[in-house]
Amino acid sequence: MASNGGARRVPGLRREEVAHLAGVSTDYYARLEQGRHPKVSESVLDAVARALRLGPVERDYRFHIARPRVANPPRGNMRHQRVRPEVHQTLEVMGSVSPAFVVNHRLDVLASNHLARSLITDFDAMAARECNFARFVLFAPAVKELYGNWPSIAQIIVANLRLSSGRHPDDARLNEFIGEACVKVPEFNGWWASHRLDDCSDGAQLFHHAVVGDLPLHREALTFATDPDQTLCLYTAEPGSPSAQTLALLAGWSAPDASPDTRGRGSSERHSAPGPAAGQAAPQQQQ
Repeated sequence: MASNGGARRVPGLRREEVAHLAGVSTDYYARLEQGRHPKVSESVLDAVARALRLGPVERDYRFHIARPRVANPPRGNMRHQRVRPEVHQTLEVMGSVSPAFVVNHRLDVLASNHLARSLITDFDAMAARECNFARFVLFAPAVKELYGNWPSIAQIIVANLRLSSGRHPDDARLNEFIGEACVKVPEFNGWWASHRLDDCSDGAQLFHHAVVGDLPLHREALTFATDPDQTLCLYTAEPGSPSAQTLALLAGWSAPDASPDTRGRGSSERHSAPGPAAGQAAPQQQQ
C-alpha cells in the first residue's frame, strides 16, 4: 500500500505486483486472497507461491488452505489416538541414547520414553488434557530454566500451532488452546500476528538440566507414513561428544530398572562427566 505522497507504508510487494508476477489479474488475486475463489488451479497456486518466494512449508500450507474443505468428521476432535506397539518399542530402544516422544497435530504427547521424561518433564504424570508439549513450553513456570533459548523455542511452537490451525480449522481443542495462550502468554499475540509457519522438523536445542547441567542437542521431527497425524520428536547428540556421554549418564540414572545406588552414583559422577555443570543431587520435576 502507499500513502497519498506515494511512499510505501509497509515493506513487501503490492497486491498488483504479486498478481503481475503470478500472471493473473489483480481482481483475480484479490478474490484469491479473500477466499472468494473456491476452485483454484494448481498452476496458479504454484505461480503465486513463486511470486511470494514461499518455502516448502509455507507453500504446502497455502495449497492446503486454498482447497475447499470436505465435510468429514474433524479428526482433530478425536479424544484418543493410539500409538502402535511397534512405535512404543522403538521409543524404549531409543531410551538409552535419545530422548523421544510422539505428538499429534495439536502437540498432545501420546507416548514418550524414560529419557525424554527425565530430560524434559514427566509426561506420564500429567492429566490427559494437560499432556501437551505446547502447553508445557508456553505455560510451565520452570520451563525458561530448562530451555536455554526459550523465546526461540516458544516462537517455533507458535509457528507450528499456526500451521496446524490452518490444516485443522475445525479442531475445537486446538482453537481453545490458542485462545488460552493469547490470554496467558504476553508474547503470544505478537508471535501469532507474525504469521510465521514452522513444522519443527529440525534444529539445535540447548537444555539446562538440574542434574547434568548444560546439554546441547539436535532436534529432529519425523512423521509416520502410516499415520501422518503422529510425529516422532527426538533429540540426538554427536557420537563420542560430551553431550553423548552426558545423555548416557542421564539415561543410566533415569532407567526404570536403575537401583538407588546407581542413581546416587549418577548424581555424584555428574561433576566429572564432560560438559555438565554442577546441579542438585536429584532432578527436579518440571511442572
